[in-house]
Amino acid sequence: MNTTTPDLLVVGAGPAGLAAAVTAATHGARVLVVDEQPRPGGQIWRRPDPANPGPDPLSAPAYAAGRALLTRAAAHPGIDFAHHTTAWGVFATRTAPDGWAAPPGTPVPAGPRVAVHGPQGVEVLLPRALLLTAGAYDLPVPLPGWTLPGFLTVGGIQALLKGHRTLAGRRIVLAGAHPLLLIAAAQLVRAGADVAEVAFAQHLPAPADLIRAVAALPGNRAKVAEGLAALRTLRRAGVPVHTRTLLLRAEGEQHVAAAVLARVDQDWRPVPGSARTVGCDTVGTGYGFVPSTELARQAGCAAHWNGPAGGWVLDHDDAMRTSLPHIWAAGELTGVAGAEHAVATGRRAGLDIGRSLGLLESAVHDRELRPVEAELAATGRMAAFLDHTCAPHRAGLHALADDDTVLCRCEEITFGGVRRTLADNPGLGTADAVKLLTRAGMGPCQGRMCGPALLELLHRETGVPRETIGAFTARPPVKPLPVDALARAHDATTTAESPTDAGPVVR
Repeated sequence: MNTTTPDLLVVGAGPAGLAAAVTAATHGARVLVVDEQPRPGGQIWRRPDPANPGPDPLSAPAYAAGRALLTRAAAHPGIDFAHHTTAWGVFATRTAPDGWAAPPGTPVPAGPRVAVHGPQGVEVLLPRALLLTAGAYDLPVPLPGWTLPGFLTVGGIQALLKGHRTLAGRRIVLAGAHPLLLIAAAQLVRAGADVAEVAFAQHLPAPADLIRAVAALPGNRAKVAEGLAALRTLRRAGVPVHTRTLLLRAEGEQHVAAAVLARVDQDWRPVPGSARTVGCDTVGTGYGFVPSTELARQAGCAAHWNGPAGGWVLDHDDAMRTSLPHIWAAGELTGVAGAEHAVATGRRAGLDIGRSLGLLESAVHDRELRPVEAELAATGRMAAFLDHTCAPHRAGLHALADDDTVLCRCEEITFGGVRRTLADNPGLGTADAVKLLTRAGMGPCQGRMCGPALLELLHRETGVPRETIGAFTARPPVKPLPVDALARAHDATTTAESPTDAGPVVR
């Protein structure tokens, strides 16, 4: 396979990307999947190095579908993988030729030019179709003590456990609002950790919530069974699981030494006198996830604000087409909804891409579409239920930070610093304007850690709607790159040829 000009380039080897790759390749597409990890699976199906002996993190019954999909993708002759590879820029579709690093007269391809950096250095790929499935990352919640070593997100704790068979600590407190807390806590218990407490900020489900849960059950029994199995594991281990309990801060000098928790009301406001301290060496928070839309927004794909679905999510139609031709999106980029829904969106995108490439007749497409639509409906019901019951209370979380709390970890900008800037510049009303004046969001993570909190701070201080404030503008490279790689990228793109020309385009 010529991996420089595949029929379909998939960015992300998680559930959505693998499902789309298998679907498209089954109908004859030449597919290249690029991913930053050493093995496919994404975050939820992350696996350790097989040379490192130990239990298989995907051996649980809940991962059976994931194991089957991973096996199919690895065995399919139409799918190539490029691991340890970062997609850092998408340039020049026919309708949006930005001419990045290309001199006048350089042919502009019909599809997107995708810049990647991997073991072979910088390459610019020219796929006929591009599917973005970059997934999501944990919602960062700044609060006093969140910069202490030993303070992690629950996704980070899981990544250490699954990818490296490593416990983040010996005595762990997990706090948040997402059901992943239960799954991660049970995995930690089975791995030998002492989970001191699992604290959920929301109240017990109301009767109306239980009715919603029953309505969401068809097609999602495995997911419910996974949650119940986790609860049984925690109960047998004697791990306390509390609702209406919020993490106020982490304490310690050089490392986390304790978590301070309190009971809260319906609006996540602490009940006076209820604060208590739990000794621990690790705190993990899990208040939901943020879609990784940076690459798509840099390409020019339209996005909109959807708080319960994670924040800024991509506009898309029923076939997972974005607002730009040749570019599809699937999985969490279109709204955080879990691995099962991501698989369904990936299959939906794979079918449409196959038909768009002329590989799939309409009759076959329509026949295969019916079960995928049923899968989308079932997983969508569960996602809507979780959005309703587990969405973060952004005002309650925002109130945890004081003026001394660090907002931007990369540039060491505090909440107080941003508030003073807003007071001195009352006309500020966008995330980019605050970024220019304070440097918040200019560090290596490019706003992934501080962006959601800065958006909420601006919204609370100015009253400007979140939709108007916007996200930080995403610019290439969307992930850190060596400077010499950027220089080689410029040289490469100035020699770019049309995808219809023979031979390698750039390397």
